[in-house]
Amino acid sequence: MPSKSDPIESRADDDRDLYDIATWEERTSLDGLSVALHWLITRSAKAFVVLVALLGLLTVLGSIGLGLVFDPAVAMLVGLSAVPALGFAAYVYASDVTSGEPLSLLVATFLLSILTATFAAILNSLAQPYFQRFGFLGMVAFFFVIVGPIEESVKLLAVRLYAYTDARFDAVIDGAVYGAIAGLGFAVIENLVYIGQSVELAEITLGFAALGAGDGIAALRALAGPGHVIYSAFAGYYLGLAKFNPEHRGPIVMKGLILAAVIHGLYNTLVGPVTTVVSAITGLPSVGSLFLFVLAFQGAFGYVLLRKVWRYRDAYLGTRDAVDSAVEPELTEFEN
Repeated sequence: MPSKSDPIESRADDDRDLYDIATWEERTSLDGLSVALHWLITRSAKAFVVLVALLGLLTVLGSIGLGLVFDPAVAMLVGLSAVPALGFAAYVYASDVTSGEPLSLLVATFLLSILTATFAAILNSLAQPYFQRFGFLGMVAFFFVIVGPIEESVKLLAVRLYAYTDARFDAVIDGAVYGAIAGLGFAVIENLVYIGQSVELAEITLGFAALGAGDGIAALRALAGPGHVIYSAFAGYYLGLAKFNPEHRGPIVMKGLILAAVIHGLYNTLVGPVTTVVSAITGLPSVGSLFLFVLAFQGAFGYVLLRKVWRYRDAYLGTRDAVDSAVEPELTEFEN
């Protein structure tokens, strides 16, 4: 691996001042101005992304009626539809054996994912007509070329904007946790849009019976929700791996995005045809067939994800025990 320091720095003794020769730190007023401008530009860029995302969110919500967003019945329906996704995200969070993730970062990631989801909503709607004209094969291409890559990228962007740069993001597994939370936020806003477009308020009654409103749209969205958590937790895990392997950061992040996008595209491609075939063979209603497919598909890839989480946990506990056993004799000798 290439040296991380200039030849002069690596050979000089500690007494030689190498400022502006081979090393640099903030000393002069110009240095201070440069630091301040860099801080301002980077923060402004993030603020601009968030602002554009907020405008996009208002546009999307305006298309379904802003009044629906604040309607208690709709909020209840969205909440019910998000329960499975919340359950899976909570399990990933609980599987983190390192220091617990702060609530502030979790909430920020959740809210940012709601905002960045609007990029996907707008780009998907703009691109879809160009693929629809080619029938089923066109839609398959749409799922793998547009939907998967864009949706997984915007969910990862929600993590990258804030949590990733925080010092409390201090372990690889944190990437999976924040990725899962980003997937949960994406699922919530997507469910809200689908429900808002499909449900009449007069149909909604209190309780789980509300899941049948709008031809059961909330129940259908509840089945789709865990997928978003699984896909973005995959991408998030590799984002965490990239943070602690900066020399290979780009390829590692790309690997996570490819995995998440391919699984996502595969789900979107198979869900319709497989559900139809299962329904025809078994005689089950379409919702029952969909449930079986989701259970098999998301269960399989969810298990692969959890295997990664469990492998990290085992390695963490093993290395922690090894460190503790090595430190204990040294402490005993010191005390004696």
